Amino acid sequence: MGQWFYAEGNRQQRGPLASDELIALYQSSRIAADTLVWREGMAQWQPLREVADEIGLVLAAPPAPVADTPAESDTLAAALPPQIPVDSPAPGPVPPTPAPPVTAAAAPAMAATPVPPRQGLSGCAIAGIVAGVVGLLLVVLIGILAAIALPVYQEYVLRSKTAQAITELDPIKVQVSEFVQTHGRCPVNDDDGFQPAESYASGDLAAVRIGRFDNSHCGIEAELSVPDKAALDGKQLWLDFDPELHQWECTGEPDDKYLPQHCRG
Repeated sequence: MGQWFYAEGNRQQRGPLASDELIALYQSSRIAADTLVWREGMAQWQPLREVADEIGLVLAAPPAPVADTPAESDTLAAALPPQIPVDSPAPGPVPPTPAPPVTAAAAPAMAATPVPPRQGLSGCAIAGIVAGVVGLLLVVLIGILAAIALPVYQEYVLRSKTAQAITELDPIKVQVSEFVQTHGRCPVNDDDGFQPAESYASGDLAAVRIGRFDNSHCGIEAELSVPDKAALDGKQLWLDFDPELHQWECTGEPDDKYLPQHCRG
């Protein structure tokens, strides 16, 4: 039947006791039918009369009621805090607050409400386990989202670098087109107004070479410098100027996903 605890005076918790010890206490009038008892597995404290059949206790016949005298259980109910049920359970199951058994020496330090001994996991421990499981699921979910989002973000960063490098070449494009209109030929890095290839190094650009492509178009060949990013570092960007149409065409060595839309082949 398990180990039993009882609330002496419905205030101080005593136990554990075997069922026959609990019966002996009742038969010796040390406890009454309305004394609160509890064992592991019970949702809350119950009057002894409620578990009499379970422990094999034969209850004495109740005395005849005396007029105008409040019942003992009513008096007790008025004296006890609301947390301790008397004769009838509180609305809805309220599990007892686990607490270790106390000895008589420790009784003065106890709270007024008797509580069952600590058995198994407390409510806080269960809440901690639930929180841990939820936290673990969140970590896994975040990991999955990061695995999806990180490559997309890295692709965006590299594409931004090539776009910025092409933007930095805009002033040189203007110089090249003006030079062609004025001199009727393609400029080179040694021409007046242009610098050596390495002198254009800045930001994500390592060098800018100016001259004529194999198709006889004038243009710019820019070398990227993006350390630790093999997809871009050392790759070439080509800006091809068609003097007849007076327009530029952009292409490059990097994969199309790292190039702005107007530079993709």
